[in-house]
Amino acid sequence: MSSLLRFQARIGQRTLLLTTAALPLTGWTVHALTLHRRLADARRDQLSGLPGRPELIAHGERLLRTRHRDALHVLMLDGVGFKAVNDTYGHAAGDAVIQTIGRRLAHWSASRQALAARLGGDEFAVSVVLPPATALAEIAELREQLQQPLQHEQHTLRLDVSFGIARSVDLPGETTRTILRGADAAMYKVKKGRETFPYLATRADAYTDTVNGRRAGRRGAALLERAA
Repeated sequence: MSSLLRFQARIGQRTLLLTTAALPLTGWTVHALTLHRRLADARRDQLSGLPGRPELIAHGERLLRTRHRDALHVLMLDGVGFKAVNDTYGHAAGDAVIQTIGRRLAHWSASRQALAARLGGDEFAVSVVLPPATALAEIAELREQLQQPLQHEQHTLRLDVSFGIARSVDLPGETTRTILRGADAAMYKVKKGRETFPYLATRADAYTDTVNGRRAGRRGAALLERAA
């Protein structure tokens, strides 16, 4: 065999070995990605289609480690009159409200550095990067979108949502959990008429006392965690 043929044969063997070695790696990569998608889907709320609180916190923490950290806004949303919808029109109507809010939040978030989550019941939250000059206008636009009426069977359901807003720039050095706590306290003040929308959380709001992980007098799914 000539030197050229021997050289070509060696190259062909090496190429075959590299290709063969890459096949299991490619197969494992596809499997890992499929598994990751399945785990992500499993963590999504089945009714709203949104992820939960852990994903919201993780998203906020990632943003706080970037150059956008001072533009992070955490929004806390709470439905108004949700129980009345269930009582008047039935739980199917209540489910339709949750599904609609989930879709509208997901649509709004898709065009931004944002992640919307369902925290439980009719409570939702969003972690989002917004330019200071347009942030409040964009949040007001979201509020308007969420409050558009919903047609369910022969009924027109009118939606109302209370908003609380907390900005990382107002709470420097704080974690997403603490910023979310501020947004929750701000939302409660707006809902009770103590403040008007858009109200921005203060440091005092972020350190509001809680009872069993919730503010005194508020029942519902666990929202706030004290730092370990």
